[in-house]
Amino acid sequence: MRARLRDSLRQLMVIPGLSGHEERVAAWLRARLDALGIGNRTDRLGNLIATIPGDLSKPSVLIFTHMDQLGFFVRKIEADGLIRVERMGGVSERAMAAQEVVLCGARGDVPGVILNKAHHATTPEEKYRVLTAPEIRIDTGHGSKAAVEAAGIRIGTPVCYAGRVIELAGERIAGTSVDDRAGCAALLELAALRVGREGPTVHFLWSVQEEFNLRGAVVAAQNLKPDIALQIDLMLATDTPDMADRGEMVLGGGPGISLYSFHGRGTLNGVIPHPALVTLMEETAEARGIPLQRSAQVGVLTDLSYVQLLGDGVASLDVGFPMRGSHSTVECCDIRDLEGLVHLLDGALDRIPPAMKLER
Repeated sequence: MRARLRDSLRQLMVIPGLSGHEERVAAWLRARLDALGIGNRTDRLGNLIATIPGDLSKPSVLIFTHMDQLGFFVRKIEADGLIRVERMGGVSERAMAAQEVVLCGARGDVPGVILNKAHHATTPEEKYRVLTAPEIRIDTGHGSKAAVEAAGIRIGTPVCYAGRVIELAGERIAGTSVDDRAGCAALLELAALRVGREGPTVHFLWSVQEEFNLRGAVVAAQNLKPDIALQIDLMLATDTPDMADRGEMVLGGGPGISLYSFHGRGTLNGVIPHPALVTLMEETAEARGIPLQRSAQVGVLTDLSYVQLLGDGVASLDVGFPMRGSHSTVECCDIRDLEGLVHLLDGALDRIPPAMKLER
């Protein structure tokens, strides 16, 4: 399993898929589901859904993760061919300068570079100031607006950081869009494990537009009407000096569950998980010998914040994997944590009893 997870993640990390433009990621996943004989469908928003029917006496379960990544949209092409953009999602503006990007144009992908002022000409005042996304310029080398447009670039063209994979020591892997292509790989592996197995009905969802204000999963969940929802996403690794006061989440220390999340910046929402699901994960981890980490964070928000509010309410829990460098150009995870996460979820599905009590 570990080798398959690594291979899937490597391939997914280099597929461009800005929010609202996830089609290539979905196509890759759809081909794998077809090869596994798992029926799947796509809704009008672009969510990819696969359902494995199960015991109707047990609560239905939605397990989901998002396909999209953050980046930019072209907002203006200057006469000299330099391109201005708007930020899409929680882009870390500290990480933008001098980065390679790919512009997903109407005539194919076009490489570009975010310009960085020559150090020799940078004033003392400029050296310690971070440019905002509307201030940066992207150079594709074309040299004129007409040439850029002839290459298929126009206002509204999606722009992503150029995909790359960096193999670190041991089982660690770094690069673009680990958030949440790692979740996509884990969910695919879990779906493969559940084929032909007894248990509850499980809906597997690879959602769209999570980085764009958490749009996609809510649409799918409204139609699927699950009793239980489990979201797979990153959890902030806190085992580096700059993060040490934020918690006890260790890269390579196993999967985690969130006991509290609250965004607290603009979007006032979060998740306090259902206690029955916390108990389910804790008991599963103990039974299977899986180390289980715990997280409680302000500044974190997932689709689950809205999915939990649908219908009569959905019993909800965020599960995930430790990750370093969130929303930067180089994010990092440990394949062992993804493997543990798949086993944790698989075991939890096996332990869901008929008529499981979900009322608080």
